[in-house]
Amino acid sequence: MAWQDLGRALVVSHLVRRRGTGDDVGDGVAPGPLPDGAIDELRQRFLASLGDAVPFSIVVANARLTPTDAEVLAVVLTCESDPGVARLLGAADPVRPRLTVGHVIDIGGPPAVRALGPDAPLRASALVDVVAEGAFVDHVVVAPSALTWALLGDPSVDPDLPADAEDVIDTGPDGSIAPPGADEEEVDEEEVDEEVVEHPLVVVSGGDRALRRTHAARHGVGDRFLAVGAPATDAGWAAIVRDATITGRGVILEIDERLGETGRQWLERAHHLTWVVSSRTDPAVAELPRRPWVEIPVPPREVSDAEWRAALGDAPRTHRLTHDQLSTVERVLPAVAGDLDAAVRRLVSGRMEHLARRIRPTRHWDDIVLSPDRMDLLRSLVERYRFADTVYDEWGFAPTPSRGLVALFSGPSGTGKTMATEIIAGVLGLDVFKLDLSAVVSKYIGETEKNLEQIFDAASAGNLVLFFDEADALFGKRSEVKDARDRYANIEVSYLLQRLESYDGLVVLATNYEKNVDEAFIRRIHARIEFVFPGVDERRAIWEANLPAAAPVDDVDTDWLARRFELSGGAIRNAAVHAAFLAASSGSPITMTIAVRGVARELRKMGRLLKAHDFGEHFDAVADVEVG
Repeated sequence: MAWQDLGRALVVSHLVRRRGTGDDVGDGVAPGPLPDGAIDELRQRFLASLGDAVPFSIVVANARLTPTDAEVLAVVLTCESDPGVARLLGAADPVRPRLTVGHVIDIGGPPAVRALGPDAPLRASALVDVVAEGAFVDHVVVAPSALTWALLGDPSVDPDLPADAEDVIDTGPDGSIAPPGADEEEVDEEEVDEEVVEHPLVVVSGGDRALRRTHAARHGVGDRFLAVGAPATDAGWAAIVRDATITGRGVILEIDERLGETGRQWLERAHHLTWVVSSRTDPAVAELPRRPWVEIPVPPREVSDAEWRAALGDAPRTHRLTHDQLSTVERVLPAVAGDLDAAVRRLVSGRMEHLARRIRPTRHWDDIVLSPDRMDLLRSLVERYRFADTVYDEWGFAPTPSRGLVALFSGPSGTGKTMATEIIAGVLGLDVFKLDLSAVVSKYIGETEKNLEQIFDAASAGNLVLFFDEADALFGKRSEVKDARDRYANIEVSYLLQRLESYDGLVVLATNYEKNVDEAFIRRIHARIEFVFPGVDERRAIWEANLPAAAPVDDVDTDWLARRFELSGGAIRNAAVHAAFLAASSGSPITMTIAVRGVARELRKMGRLLKAHDFGEHFDAVADVEVG
């Protein structure tokens, strides 16, 4: 290879001349300095090879190196990859057996040293590094192993490259992107702009990461990009720049909040690359590099039919997914045997389950006993969620302030609030996530809001029902500010108000004390259902539903139990279970006497007295019942 021939000749001639000897250095290297004419000839061959489509020349072109820069790079790489040259360096100086700035000065003079400057193309592209040790002339000049591997044909990934790095390409005029090798898919004509101007530095901002990538690929110069998050170390930044330079890709840099000073400096230095800064919100101007840039806001947009088919084939559009969710579901789908519902549920696994408990619905309409008007209200919630696309998208109604649906279930414990939530989720094919208040609420200022933000962000990633049980603990009334504690408590409530307005999913707030919920939340409620203690007919139906057909029931008078004891649905279920265990332990069927003892145990547990008037002729059977 021309670069190795020139590099070897320059280094060997320099070192042999320095030692004033003609010692043989092996591996076919000339025993003495080459004549100037021979080196000139090698240099001409080297310069001519820079126009060839070979790895070294491609890297030189990608980094926009001058001929002097390229010659210095050839020397550095030769010292890293040629065993004979490495041995000669060691023989010349056993204490410092590496290429130094002093060697570069002797080989190429001042122009070569300028090529090693901090902002020179070789350093700005992270192809060469200078290790500062001792005097300036003793600084060691090295080439990263990843560059040497690449030029020698080894495709290994740079170990300093961040683990989240992905290779993406622009696959068509619609600006959609995909992994390399993806087939070009059908494009909706109305989504193709007439003209797209490409820029070397672009800032894209918007809520959907995949949609930002689409715009990044479309407006950044080139059609292939390295998508990666901002690294935490300088070595990580260098690896990004080096990898993009070697492969000829632009960089889509996905940041959370800040670019950081180190990142800004790399973007300013590595101006040979196309950079796209991708962020949910507009980065601060002070954070951006001091070079020309263009800002591209990314408005939200529904996934088109063509994009859905490209990702999921003929799968029916039963879920409303963002572009980012669509790409994740596409990746998950093979792992769940093509089950689209299961793939969507996997969107919220992990961080969501640290702060909330997943409930997989098993209840149905027949499992709950409510008055007809309340059942109608529950069914209307299902219909409103189910036909949101028709009303908002097809009929053009404005989803103000969002497409979200918020329901308030109020009433005493055991009246069916949780069961109703589970039934709604089951009918819609969704999971319920019940918030764990102990994990969400924090005594530290601002931590509760951070936890809630994680929950809403995770919930937005998948279709589910977000269930706030004991909602008055979080959605309580704001109070007069008397101290810092009151102020921050009010901030939490105000934050929840704003977050509910912007959330597009289904939220159920359940409380035993509706009067404690802040009135501002009430105004944002779409459905309000009060759950009350069931009447006699409803209690009878609940008793019958909680004595399964498979259970050995012997003449239990559910009508008498319903008339005598004013219990909630949850209490009736508990009483039936108490009776079942009493019967199982005694080896008998569930008799009326055992059923009454089950009721007595539940009443004792609730702290209520067992009155002879209530139990009538069965009172003697329950006089000895203890709490348990």
